[in-house]
Amino acid sequence: MERRKLLALSTAALALAPFHGLRAQESNKPFTTEQLDQMLAPVALYPDALLSQVLMASTYPLEVVEAARWSQANPNLKGDAAVAAVKDKSWDVSVKSLVAFPQTLQMMSNQLDWTQKLGDAMIGQQKDVATAVQRLRAKAQATGNLKSTPQQTVTTQSSGGASAIVIEPANPELLYVPYYNPTWAYGPWPYPAYPPPYYPPPPNYGAALMTGMMFGLGVAAGAAMFGGWHWGYGGGGWGNSYTTVNVNRATSITNNFNADRYRNGQWNHDPAHRDGVPYRTPAERQEFGQHRPDSAAQRQQFRGQLDGRGAEGVQNRGLENRPAENRGVESRAGGERGAFGDINRGGNGASRDFDRGSQSWGNRGSSGGGDHFGGGGGGRFGGGGRR
Repeated sequence: MERRKLLALSTAALALAPFHGLRAQESNKPFTTEQLDQMLAPVALYPDALLSQVLMASTYPLEVVEAARWSQANPNLKGDAAVAAVKDKSWDVSVKSLVAFPQTLQMMSNQLDWTQKLGDAMIGQQKDVATAVQRLRAKAQATGNLKSTPQQTVTTQSSGGASAIVIEPANPELLYVPYYNPTWAYGPWPYPAYPPPYYPPPPNYGAALMTGMMFGLGVAAGAAMFGGWHWGYGGGGWGNSYTTVNVNRATSITNNFNADRYRNGQWNHDPAHRDGVPYRTPAERQEFGQHRPDSAAQRQQFRGQLDGRGAEGVQNRGLENRPAENRGVESRAGGERGAFGDINRGGNGASRDFDRGSQSWGNRGSSGGGDHFGGGGGGRFGGGGRR
């Protein structure tokens, strides 16, 4: 039994390896507009706070898998109660927050290639990600498929002569995760070579959608929402936008939050939670202190650290940036089949004091690829909620 568990963990750690080779030839090139729209299509219509936290968490793909497995093992813990139960885990605060939304977390774990691409874009092209989100929302709004409902409020706010589309919960106490088919939501898709992936709702939510938008059950997760967006327009695009963090709220979610990384309430990727997953470009590997090359030798070394060394091998994983004693081994060992087994391979925005939990118009936190692959909100949530 233990040997099979360790084998599953080795497989999980190596599941990303094929994608690294596929990206190697273009690792120095930014994601294109077509690629960004393709990868963001499934989540661009999420409430701002949930969207920001999904994108932050996508930069830590192996922790996402751990958290998804934890959620599967604890199905009776939901919303804020689930987040409180993982407060002592070593995962990044963004990953912890998503245990309030197990279906979203499981989607990210199952579609790991997509998740890693989201994370790569977030690390290297956050401004382009913001532009793509607004571009997609504008398409959905123009087709009449993005509008206020009993579950969400859609508003526009101005910056630099342009209007940002902001999505927030209609009820600040509840967040509803939307499910939609991108081929319906955005109207005629302009990039036939880059069709948007569709990840349907869980079976218990009904049949897969061809048209329309479905919302999951309302989740009482106000305490779990610490993220948001500062939507800033300038230079012909949304290049002045960035993801925000409500430091006070994030501190209440986790016991290992390093507030020094989030000066002025702005999110920064933390390589300590990367778990040795190679960065996309040499410049990023250098920036974040990942000195080993992205090579077959590295992956073989990674495998040797995990496979055949017993529980101690799992616990100490030999990764450059993480303290072994904080790896939360109990969440890795469960189950005969790792979450990777289901991987799909295929004006000017005045800001306020985030530490007080207030908000800029772009930090209204809401409720909450490279190759061809398969595929703020408001209220009192996110990067400073409404008082």
